[in-house]
Amino acid sequence: MLIKKPTDIRPSEITSKSHYLNRRKFMRAAAATGSTLVTGETLAAIIPKEPGTIIDEVIPSNYSTDEQPNSYKDITTYNNYYEFGIRKDDPYRNSKNFIPRPWSITVAGNTERTGEFAFEDIIKMHQLEERIYRLRCVEAWSMVIPWIGIPLAKIVKNLKPLSNAKYVVFETLYDPARMPGQRSRWLNWPYIEGLTIAEATNPLPILAVGLYGKVLPNQNGAPIRLIVPWKYGFKSIKGITKIYFSETQPRTSWELAAPHEYGFYANVNPEVDHPRWSQARERRIGSEQGAGLSSLFATPKQPTVMFNGYGEHVAHLYKGLDLKKHF
Repeated sequence: MLIKKPTDIRPSEITSKSHYLNRRKFMRAAAATGSTLVTGETLAAIIPKEPGTIIDEVIPSNYSTDEQPNSYKDITTYNNYYEFGIRKDDPYRNSKNFIPRPWSITVAGNTERTGEFAFEDIIKMHQLEERIYRLRCVEAWSMVIPWIGIPLAKIVKNLKPLSNAKYVVFETLYDPARMPGQRSRWLNWPYIEGLTIAEATNPLPILAVGLYGKVLPNQNGAPIRLIVPWKYGFKSIKGITKIYFSETQPRTSWELAAPHEYGFYANVNPEVDHPRWSQARERRIGSEQGAGLSSLFATPKQPTVMFNGYGEHVAHLYKGLDLKKHF
């Protein structure tokens, strides 16, 4: 269920007291004026360069879940980022020396604004929001993560796509020297993902630049990544260096690698199984009274919900589409 209140975890537990008080003062001021979103002209997004640094001036979002977020340790030590290796702890171990700034993003294709832009210029005219989202991996495990980011729809609008732009394509950095997983060719690098324009302009997707009140860690996709909460996790591409507006549907990395297993849409759907396992249920990491990663195979599975529980916001995007065929 989506609600309009923040997480039960107190921000004071994840930030310094002074930062926490300043943040709460800002939130109260916004609430007092009846505003839940400050315009870019009023307050620009400012992201510190060092991963793990506190991010100031973040407002809560009406789209956050009331579910208990996973621990910072769970989120940052158990995830997939194949550019740094195939094991769940490889991103944490192998990305420690990765330097994500300076960073640029190339914008190309069917859009008015094209060129190479500094990461800061892409996001600076937008208010940062905390979005506490469920994440459902295609491997049938899940987490709840408090991201910090900017609605993708606002970025897309500012880039002014042309009328023939039907898809938004994202590309990850290709740098095998710094990303050791790319030295293996079992995936076509660089990693590519995409959304329809209608999906990209839905209010739920964000470009995330932080989590748990801090600058995004290297292992979670620093400095900028996509979050699409109603789709399987592999759609939420990390380390984005290119945004391309296309008239035709792109062939994404997992589609090219295993088209019978991974489709373009990749909506969370308990009625469409992966060829090698069921998608009807999932294991919530750390769900056993504070248990951490060791609980992955110890805790009972919970039912998976269509569109990961975000159906009221996104089901209309697929009206008339056979989701078993277009998985």
